[in-house]
This record gives sequence, structure tokens and C-alpha cells, in this order.
Amino acid sequence: MILKAVLFLSLLLHVPFLWAGDSVAVKPGPKDKCPVCGMFVAKYPDWVAAVVLRNGSTIFFDGVKDMMKYYFNMAKYAPGKTTADIQAVHVTDYYRLVLIDGRNAFYVAGSDVYGPMGKELIPFETEAGAKEFMKDHQGKAALTFEQIDLPLVKTLD
Repeated sequence: MILKAVLFLSLLLHVPFLWAGDSVAVKPGPKDKCPVCGMFVAKYPDWVAAVVLRNGSTIFFDGVKDMMKYYFNMAKYAPGKTTADIQAVHVTDYYRLVLIDGRNAFYVAGSDVYGPMGKELIPFETEAGAKEFMKDHQGKAALTFEQIDLPLVKTLD
């Protein structure tokens, strides 16, 4: 009985660390600036995107477009870092306004909805949400994280 109790307590102490890699990024503070455009991110809570690096630091962005610019050009924005240093990616679901896993999200390109920096990739937790949005807002494509590339991101400027 004591052994079971010790094992149970040990499990309780270690389980939170099993999900640490997927932890949701904290909200940006008033001084957090997008490293791509320099805007204060907290002013645009409905558009927040973030990457969490393996060293535990979080970099915030005022939208997915700038996050992707950072992702595809880390040599410029984070010298010495690569995409291998990124532990997690978080984006704000357009309808629910909560942070979701950016690597598993769906993104709508070419819609009539603009973010803080103009044309934007609009994120959704589900493909159904992305397709519903496309119908309502003339979206051109629903994409996964892996389908987004730098040439596409450049068309948004």
C-alpha cells in the first residue's frame, strides 16, 4: 500500500513535465515587441502568435505573417538560432480567440480580413473552422503549417 502511494505521488510530481513541450505561451507584456516589425504585441491580443524556444524564452508576434517571416529567416531575426531551437508554436484561433498549437493549426490565405500588418494568414484549430471562414471571407486557400512557405508569406506584403 505504501509503495502504491509513493508511486502515485511520484507520478503526480512528474506528469506536468510530460506536457511541458506543449505548454501554452504566456500573454505578451506591455513591453513585448514583435522582432520583425517592432510593434507592441499586447496592443493586438486577437492576433498574438508566439514561438517558445528550447531555452524557455518566448518571442511574441503581432500576427502569423510576422511569425512566419521570423521562422523562415531566423538568421536575421535570431542570429545563432535555427528552427530546431523552436520548442513550440502558438497562434490565436480567429473564432475562439485562444492560443492553439500553431503546428497543428489550419491557416486561411487570401481572405478579406486584415490583421495589424495588413494581409494575414488567419489561424484556426480545425479545418472545418478554416473552411467556414473561407466561405464567409473569400479565402483563397486553407493550409497546414507545413504548406506555408516564404514565397507565400512574401505575397502578403
